[in-house]
Amino acid sequence: MSITFAQGFSAAGVEAGISSVKGKKDLALVVNNGPLNAAAGVFTSNRFCAAPVQWSRKIVADGELKAVILNSGGANACTGEPGFAQSKKTAETVAELVGCNSTDVAVCSTGLIGELLPLDNVLAGAKHAYEALASTAEAGADASHAIMTTDTKPKTVELNGSTGWKIGGMVKGSGMIAPQLATMLCVITTDAVVSAGQMQAALAVATDHSFNRIDVDGCMSTNDTVLLLASGASGVEPDQDEFNKLVQEACASLARQIVGDGEGASHDIRITVTGATTEEAALACGRAVAASNLLKCAISGNDPNWGRIVSSLGTVPTEVAPYDSTAVTVDVNGVRICENGGAGRPRSEVDMTPREVHIDIDLHAGSAEATVWTDDLTNDYVHINADYES
Repeated sequence: MSITFAQGFSAAGVEAGISSVKGKKDLALVVNNGPLNAAAGVFTSNRFCAAPVQWSRKIVADGELKAVILNSGGANACTGEPGFAQSKKTAETVAELVGCNSTDVAVCSTGLIGELLPLDNVLAGAKHAYEALASTAEAGADASHAIMTTDTKPKTVELNGSTGWKIGGMVKGSGMIAPQLATMLCVITTDAVVSAGQMQAALAVATDHSFNRIDVDGCMSTNDTVLLLASGASGVEPDQDEFNKLVQEACASLARQIVGDGEGASHDIRITVTGATTEEAALACGRAVAASNLLKCAISGNDPNWGRIVSSLGTVPTEVAPYDSTAVTVDVNGVRICENGGAGRPRSEVDMTPREVHIDIDLHAGSAEATVWTDDLTNDYVHINADYES
């Protein structure tokens, strides 16, 4: 049921004629039926942030949202004032339909950068989606399909709190994925009774430890948006620690699903750095390795090339991550192929047949650690992005 799993939410996903893919559902609507309209959001830090991001970041600042409209088939990014006017008009149309102020409607878009949306199709699609709103599993599934672009499958999550409240969510994302969020639109819903302040604090930590720790291709998007909505329909005020934990679990699950559907990927790569002086140091090292296209190509060819791991590790400045390079060890899928900064066991001993590749790096400099996820890069990735039309 994903976003309709929690009580108090209805959703729809419809074909609006926005996408270049004929017959594809390309517009989703999520409505919070209350009694609460609490909300929180986290957005891309890209300086070329899209018009929908500019709109939604501004209107979620007061901690309230009634509805979210999302489209695939066009990013409405780098479109200037006309693009912002499109987002505003879209919000106004949805507001009139659901009976709220336009400042309580978030707008999200994904697709090709640099082109305005076919606004008439968007607005007609909004009306169609409003008429199709339902709280069923099918409605939630339709919405999760409507936000997909190069995704090969919908990505959803459903979690139960211990006292009868729930969390549901959906995300789209497959390529143009890098730390500081990813190319993704994400809506998470809960029927818990929580304040906007509680939600914003929980979401900030959750995104930092999930969406900010995945990297498919090192490319940051202009449209990244993560929204958390609370209806309060369960009537349950959750334990704050449990609420924080489940929000983190929801984000972690959705982020992991993005990596698992990386464009053309044949391996998901988990990079864990231990023995660092601080978590920030471990994260910097993990991100440096995850950003290596040389390593990703090697993994695509089933080659656990540890030289590409340590060479990337060595780009992290000493002041960021102090360690002795002659003490570093690297294990790939449980085989120590780098020992004390040099050759370890033969690379041929590493079993590269599993979808998941585990790279474990020990800096032997402290007790902090961090994990990031990435994918390999394959020929399919090149073809998908060479032919991308949204």
